Order: sequence, then C-alpha cells, then structure tokens
Amino acid sequence: MWFDSWADILRVLIVGAVSYATLVGVLRLSGKRTLSQLNAFDFIITVALGSTLATILLSSDVAYAEGFAALVLLAGLQFIVAGVSARWPGARRTITTRPTALVVDGQLQHHELRRNRLTESEVHQAVRSTGSGDLSSVAAVVLETNGKLSVIPAKTLGSGSAMSGIIGYPGDDR
Repeated sequence: MWFDSWADILRVLIVGAVSYATLVGVLRLSGKRTLSQLNAFDFIITVALGSTLATILLSSDVAYAEGFAALVLLAGLQFIVAGVSARWPGARRTITTRPTALVVDGQLQHHELRRNRLTESEVHQAVRSTGSGDLSSVAAVVLETNGKLSVIPAKTLGSGSAMSGIIGYPGDDR
C-alpha cells in the first residue's frame, strides 16, 4: 500500500517529532554512558531504544505515553545496571566480560582465538589496519569488552600499566 490517509501521515509527523525530542531529553538526563556501547549491555540498550522509537513512530497501536514509558524504562535500567556494575566488582563480572589477549609478544594465542570464535585472519587484519605488517612488532592484540580489537605496538607498550585485568596477558590471575 502506498497511502492510507493524511491523518496517519500527520500522526507520524507529530508523534515522531515529540518522540524524538523525548528521546533526546531522556538520553541527556541518563548520561553519556547510555549510548557509549562499552559492552554488550550498552549495545543492547542502544538497539532497544532505536527499536522502541521506530515502534512509537510507526505503530498506531502504541500510544505516545506507552512509548515514553518504554524509553524511560530502558534508559533507567541502563543507568541502574551501569551504576551497579561501577560500584560492585561481582556485579561487573556478571554483567560484562573482561578483555582478552589474542596476541602476546607477537605470538598468537590460539586457545583464546578458539574460545572467542575468532580467526587468525581477523587478528592479522586488525594488525594491518594499524600500519604494521609483522606480528613480531606487536606487544598485544586485545579483544575488548565491546568486541573491538586493540593493537598495542611493542614500541608503545611502555610499562604495560593499561594491560592489567586482561585474560591471558602475563600477570593475569584469572
């Protein structure tokens, strides 16, 4: 169907503008972390907020008040979970994963690659994207909690103080 009625289009325009303004307001009140995608839970909230906004816009079965409540609920839950995980290490371990070393001192960690379902090719691609063509020049490749690969060249490792808490990195006590 190409067109139902002008009333439906007007509803989308009005509810869309109000819902967008509401979402911006909710995000401003809930803080920067709500859309940061630092971990899987943050990513889920971002997708859920977008899906909720789309439902408010396109479904005449969802009243604006219900959509507003859903947006506030999602942002509120993210705020609570982020606060709890920041204050209690046990909760943080339950909610988020720890970063994992996939390369240590230029050597691929095959066990960690298998455990995280990654290929050597994906690690090589990450290393090449930093301009390096040789694993021996890499101190570490870390699979971060948000799924990104961080490449730390040997020449910039320094004291390695940023490497604490990484699974499979020397000094990790799991």
